[in-house]
Amino acid sequence: MVEIIELEQGWSVMQVGVRKLTRILEGEPESPFEAEAYMRLYTTSYNMCIQKPPNDYSQDLYDRYRKVFEDYSKQTVLPALKGKHDEYMLKEFALRWANNKVMVRWLSRFFCYIDRYYVARRSLSSLTDVGLICFRDLVYTELQSSAKDSVLALIHKEREGEQIDRALLKNVIDIYVQNGMQTMEKYEADLEKFLLQDSTSYYSRKASSWIQEYSCPEYMVKAEECLKKEKERVAYYLHASTEPKLVAIVQAELLVAVAKQLLEKEHSGCSALLRDDKMDDLSRMYRLYEPIPKGLEPVADAFKNHITAEGNALIKQAEDAAASGGVQEQVLFRSIIELHDKYMVYVKECFLRHSLFFKALKEAFEIFCNKKVGASSSAELLAAFCDNLLRKGSLGAEKLSEDAVDKMLENAVQLLAYICDKDLFAEFYRKKLARRLLFDRKDNEGQPEKNVLAKLKEVYGLQFTSKMEGMLTDMTLSKELKDNFGTHLIKHTLRQVGYDFTVTVLTTGFWPSYKTSDINLPSEMVNGIETFKAFYDEDHKHRRLMWIYSLGTCHVNGRFDSKPVELVVSTYQTAVLLLFNNSDRLTFQEIVEQLNLSPEDVTRLLLSLSCAKYKILKKEPVSKTISKDDSFEFNSKFTDKMRRIKIPLPPVDERKKIVEDVDKDRRYAIDAALVRIMKSRKVLPHQQLVSECVELLSKMFKPDIKMIKKRIEDLITRDYLMRDSDNPNTFKYIA
Repeated sequence: MVEIIELEQGWSVMQVGVRKLTRILEGEPESPFEAEAYMRLYTTSYNMCIQKPPNDYSQDLYDRYRKVFEDYSKQTVLPALKGKHDEYMLKEFALRWANNKVMVRWLSRFFCYIDRYYVARRSLSSLTDVGLICFRDLVYTELQSSAKDSVLALIHKEREGEQIDRALLKNVIDIYVQNGMQTMEKYEADLEKFLLQDSTSYYSRKASSWIQEYSCPEYMVKAEECLKKEKERVAYYLHASTEPKLVAIVQAELLVAVAKQLLEKEHSGCSALLRDDKMDDLSRMYRLYEPIPKGLEPVADAFKNHITAEGNALIKQAEDAAASGGVQEQVLFRSIIELHDKYMVYVKECFLRHSLFFKALKEAFEIFCNKKVGASSSAELLAAFCDNLLRKGSLGAEKLSEDAVDKMLENAVQLLAYICDKDLFAEFYRKKLARRLLFDRKDNEGQPEKNVLAKLKEVYGLQFTSKMEGMLTDMTLSKELKDNFGTHLIKHTLRQVGYDFTVTVLTTGFWPSYKTSDINLPSEMVNGIETFKAFYDEDHKHRRLMWIYSLGTCHVNGRFDSKPVELVVSTYQTAVLLLFNNSDRLTFQEIVEQLNLSPEDVTRLLLSLSCAKYKILKKEPVSKTISKDDSFEFNSKFTDKMRRIKIPLPPVDERKKIVEDVDKDRRYAIDAALVRIMKSRKVLPHQQLVSECVELLSKMFKPDIKMIKKRIEDLITRDYLMRDSDNPNTFKYIA
């Protein structure tokens, strides 16, 4: 028969173990628990719980277990904490918490059977939780507020540079975490909330002081150090969940709140750092503001404004130069390219290729790269810059290597991305390409020209370069044609021209349009033309040759009294000079009638031959202008130290015609875009149609809204579109 253990009898045995444990925790002399003593306590508890009712004392033991912790907290722990303050109180608080956890661990072993069966069946708090709850309700609730104040005071000391006991802080902060009973409620409500408030006040005060005291780089070093130390603080003793909140406060108070003052600081702000090439400081600025939502926007704005100011200064210098002596596009675009290269390095190295800074760089360059310099647009100047590089291979007086020229041209193509009027550039470039191909002695239809077109084609597509590529193809074919024509003349000696005669055959659609006229050419020149025409018609019967005499160049021997001089002149100038082989003196009107040219064209020719540097003809009366009453004769007394001279025609400003041609092409492009959009959409409101048209065309040029509206009206009159009868601001496509 098993002996029944009564409650008081059994509890007296359990109390022996409880007293022994509390004496050990209080540091009093006591031997450690031996296995035999531990087993006696466990067995007593076990037997008291497995007895049949009314002798099952599970609930009584559970209640007395709780009372052990309550009595210990009231009679031992709270008195030990009473009267202690600051760090001493924190040490005692941490010790008592550690003791409580030890006590829970040992007593829950003694009463293990209750935990495993009774607690589980009744859905009661576990023995471990009972011990923690008693400490929380009796000790933590009493001490947490004063402990919080002491913790914040120690953190403040550490922020001010003093050494503190970090291990103690970690132990105390763990009390807040663990008393949340698997939640962060206690930590967040009783400590973290006040820590964050205190941190906000602290860093707000520091920001107000430091922004006045330190330069921008010094301030950023301070801010970066604060962020680093707060992260270390979390790693050493705060809970990990506090880090993003604490970092956000430091960022908000030290960086966001003073961003405008910091970035615009005189002599040391963002603009000054860019001006003085302070790449390390700019990298630090990026590191500090990048993690902040929208934190980089003011930095990117400052970056954009600085580049825009520098670019505008270059444009102003170019305008001043234009006012005093003409636009120097080589100097301007070399400076712009250097500016672009410089700040692209900043984007890549300081700002780690962040899209916001690529956008800022793009927008800044778009602002000043689209400004006019004098009467010239940026598109025209960039075309002239490329033309100069391809013709001379130099920038001003500096001769460039082939690789340097290629790199400079690549940079020029890159700058084109920032220019709105890309179609205008294409037309100016095509015009200058034509002159290079037709008049320059360099082999410009070779690799350099092809390299530029390949770069343009890669970026802007085949349509952008198709005409220019056709021009290069024409020049290649013309070389073959020249050789074949030479062979033809050798075979047919009866049809010899009597002088060197070469023809360049161009495809009408590829080349710019040129002025033509029905000039009465001298018989010698007509003979050459007829000979070539007969040769060309043999292989190309279905093609029609249209002669552009204005592009021709002739080498004429001038027999002067002192010595013969070879004159390099245009076809029209040649026709004028050859008239004097048959007449000693001719009036202006006679020249007009014999050549069958307009008076304006004849005036320009006679200016070049009688009023310019080389006076091949003598004019009466002598003056610097041509009138209808003038008469001319060959100047046999003309002399020059050179044996060959080139007599240029007065320059003609082609800018107006090119711009007019581009405007005409733009009207066609807008019409095509509008029809394409409406064909796919069928019905669109006015505003959406305009915006989609702008978006579609903006890759080549920025269409004028007024022009789009005019083209819409024109398409309505031509029955491509119609207005909706119910809503006049909505258009319908007419299939």
